[in-house]
Amino acid sequence: MRRVLTITLSSDWKANLEKAAATMQRGITSGKYQGEVLNFESPAVLFGKLTERRWNLVRELQRADGAIGVREVARRVERDVRRVHDDLMVLLELGLIERTDDELITCPFSDIHVDMHMRAA
Repeated sequence: MRRVLTITLSSDWKANLEKAAATMQRGITSGKYQGEVLNFESPAVLFGKLTERRWNLVRELQRADGAIGVREVARRVERDVRRVHDDLMVLLELGLIERTDDELITCPFSDIHVDMHMRAA
C-alpha cells in the first residue's frame, strides 16, 4: 500500500480531533485508506522539529531501497553517526520514519505533503 502523509499547521486541537474522527469514519465506511496527518501547532514548532538536516534524512530514507541502518544513513548524508542517530530519534518520535523488527530505519511514506496557509489577521 502506498502511504501518504499530510503535515498541517493548526493550533485548534479540537477541530483537528474532529477532522481526524471524520476521516477515520470515512475510512471505516469506505474500507479505503484515507492517508495520515501530522499536525503542528505553529510554524515555529514545525521548523523547530523538522530542520533542514532532518528533512534530508527523510529524503534519503525515501530514496533507499528498503530499510537501512543508522550508520548507512549517516554515510549517505555524510554526517556524524551520533548526530544522525539523534535526529532519527526525533523523526521516529514524530512518526515520519519507522524502525523495523531488525532495528533498521525506513520511511513508510511515498508522498509527504506540507499544507501551510498564511492569512492576514
